[in-house]
Amino acid sequence: MKRIITLAFFLIIPFYLGAGQYEVESPSKKLRVTINTDGRLTYSVSYENEMIINPSEISLMLDKGILGKNPSVKNNSVKYVNRELKPVVRQKYAVIKDEFNELRLDFENNFTLFVRVYDEGFGYRISTSFEDSITVKEEIFEANFANDFNVYFPQEESFMSHSERLYKYLPLSEIDEKSFCSLPALVDLNNSIKVAITEADLYDYAGLYLRGANSTVLKGLFPYYPAETEMKSDRDVYVTKRKDYIARTNGTRNFPWRVFVVTDNDGALIENTMVYKLAEPHDPHIDFSWVKPGKVAWDWWNANNIYKVDFRAGINTATYKYYIDFASQHGIEYVILDEGWYKLGNLLEESPDINVKEIVDYAKEKNVGIILWVIWKTLDDQFEEAMTLFEKLGVKGIKVDFMQRDDAWMVNYYYKVAREAAKRKLLVDFHGAYKPTGLYRTYPNVLTSEGVLGLEHNKWSEDVTPEHNTTIPFIRMLAGPMDYTPGAMNNAVKGNFRDIFTQPMSQGTRCHQLAMYIIYESPLQMLADSPTNYLREKESLEFLSIVPAVWDDTKVLDAKVGDYVVMARRSGNKWFVGAMTDWNARTLKLELSFLDENRNYEITIYRDGINADRNGNDYKIVRSTVKKGEVIEINLAPGGGCAAVIE
Repeated sequence: MKRIITLAFFLIIPFYLGAGQYEVESPSKKLRVTINTDGRLTYSVSYENEMIINPSEISLMLDKGILGKNPSVKNNSVKYVNRELKPVVRQKYAVIKDEFNELRLDFENNFTLFVRVYDEGFGYRISTSFEDSITVKEEIFEANFANDFNVYFPQEESFMSHSERLYKYLPLSEIDEKSFCSLPALVDLNNSIKVAITEADLYDYAGLYLRGANSTVLKGLFPYYPAETEMKSDRDVYVTKRKDYIARTNGTRNFPWRVFVVTDNDGALIENTMVYKLAEPHDPHIDFSWVKPGKVAWDWWNANNIYKVDFRAGINTATYKYYIDFASQHGIEYVILDEGWYKLGNLLEESPDINVKEIVDYAKEKNVGIILWVIWKTLDDQFEEAMTLFEKLGVKGIKVDFMQRDDAWMVNYYYKVAREAAKRKLLVDFHGAYKPTGLYRTYPNVLTSEGVLGLEHNKWSEDVTPEHNTTIPFIRMLAGPMDYTPGAMNNAVKGNFRDIFTQPMSQGTRCHQLAMYIIYESPLQMLADSPTNYLREKESLEFLSIVPAVWDDTKVLDAKVGDYVVMARRSGNKWFVGAMTDWNARTLKLELSFLDENRNYEITIYRDGINADRNGNDYKIVRSTVKKGEVIEINLAPGGGCAAVIE
């Protein structure tokens, strides 16, 4: 069970500037947020005494009036908190430092503004205290940047989306009001400072999007509550008509945090834990000690393409027993039965060649857990019967797919699944999903989410390039666990890649793929390729068998958004180092400053081979003895990578 250790907690006098202005700084005083209440409610932000966000409006338009218009403060306070959080599931750290100053402004008309400022960013949220329910007609969110900066903009085409987007790098002024993006988005202030925008603690409310205004302002946009929907297939339920409000909700509640990560160090974007820290903690009365992270042998990406067997490979019991044997022999905790195990439209009817109970029982004998893929709508239609069946069968989790929305109704569906799965001790993996907003803290059985343009796109497109792969750790992964599904064993250099649906490959080198298991965070981490391919690649499989899915410590050693990343993670007494580059070959330095003094370590390095620029499958294993302070040069091929184990 997670424990929170409070080290310091006390009230301090808020810095009141007069004329309705209140100021709160980060503990290091590098970041300052100013709230103005004169006529309208606004915030502005400076970093190291340089204005980065000009006054930007905050307001909620309710059926009971506009919160933020002519605001009148009745009470104000600032508190300092310095505590440690110990997550149930260790994504980056076994212990998370949670240190901030928080400004609280209580207003006359039943609402409060909280502004929490960390050294690594800030967030604000509105809290209301009405006795009866309220209807949120609109929310005004603005980020009025000081200049025409560039932004990594994951542009969307509609609110019906998997949130699997490429990042367009655009000047703010070139984004018009019809163009909008999902979150997180990252603003590049051109002087090494970057500001990432996302949200945390989203529940009973719609997700936030950003739209342009042909200026330096990004404005909020929300999918209104569904009024009518049309089911166009077993998985695609489109909203055809919407209500005239975002949400109808409890009058006494906290609204989502609007989160801004601010840093002059690209690597700090990867190390950031603000979404976790701002999310609602899990109920201490609910036992989550049964939650077991791990790696997963996944069938769908490799199209069940096993070979050198005496049975017909496919969606059948014999094939899944083969996956189970592979997982059991190589320390893989789970196997997923993806699309095809049940008759589409009916979770209670197995496909003809599948016996789920036999598969689950066989897996249990081998100490492997089974996770079942489901379409969200079918699950919703058969919820009680299906969840009861899964519990009775003894499956360990569910992979819920194709939601493709984050209106308030669908956000509440995520909570329903997480809550009811927890009651039955089922893990959850959300696919076809919006970005994480902290549900993985509130319900630690939610181990991972997609909402990322991942390896699966190599089956049908050329979109997932090494440049994209070195962008997403800084932006998408900032929001939380990222089910990219790495592990390709057929690796193509630039120019040799082909999208082949049933025999897919990846762009970049083998070591580019291996490094993902260290760089990409997912406590339910996939092995996407065929077990037979892994068995053919015994040295790569040896690494994949020992690499953890969760971490005790994380240190980014060198990084630049969209170009490269070098980082070290610790699990117990072992360190793992991963490095990735875009299509540019690089020589990077691995400084072993994170090791303990007065100890010798054995390092095993999986590095790009001398011919990896011609054949992405080429790599070399190097072993040596190292100690703290040594520097190792890493030569990365175009689209290359490196993975190392230090013990």
